[in-house]
Amino acid sequence: MSIKERANKVIKILKREYPNAECSLSFKNPIQMLVSTILSAQCTDKRVNQITKDLFKKYKTAKDYANANQKNFEKAIRSTGFYRNKAENIINACKIIVKKHNGKVPKKMEELLELPGVARKTANIVLSNSYGVVVGIPVDTHMKRVNYRLGLTKNTDPNKIEKDLMQIIPRKQWHKYSYLIINHGRKICKAPTPYCSKCPLDKLCPRAGVTKKY
Repeated sequence: MSIKERANKVIKILKREYPNAECSLSFKNPIQMLVSTILSAQCTDKRVNQITKDLFKKYKTAKDYANANQKNFEKAIRSTGFYRNKAENIINACKIIVKKHNGKVPKKMEELLELPGVARKTANIVLSNSYGVVVGIPVDTHMKRVNYRLGLTKNTDPNKIEKDLMQIIPRKQWHKYSYLIINHGRKICKAPTPYCSKCPLDKLCPRAGVTKKY
């Protein structure tokens, strides 16, 4: 079986297991998506949603974030962790959005990557969920771990993993794929020890890296 064939079988099985797999961050517009995604670094989506429920009532536009008092903003997002860096990045990113993009979150990868706190993972999430623009595959810790174990990549660097996956995952599945893997990583293929006995991918998985970091 080729690696592409294995990838397609993985997708088919996981779609059956997680038919409702989608982004679990709560948002109504691109600026909310951007802020939520930045806050989600090293933090659960559940916690982020708890924080943004009140945050989004106070800050509604990029200009609101750009003009925010950083100390007050830090207090509002403190429980997401790394709150100083996140507050600084969100405020400065929104200043650029206001100044260079008329207050609207950019629709292009290269423009998003110019914003503080935005790497390819965040940019991919914002583009696909906010604008339906799919130009890559977001790679988080679940994606790193599960794809490595499945033998779909030998890399541990997110950018290299993304390139590997873009070569074997059908483009029409790029958006859905990451959420299928994230769901599977949360439920079955956990770190440090996966529940292989309960895994629907058991017969496909070479178990590469199960006892390793990824």
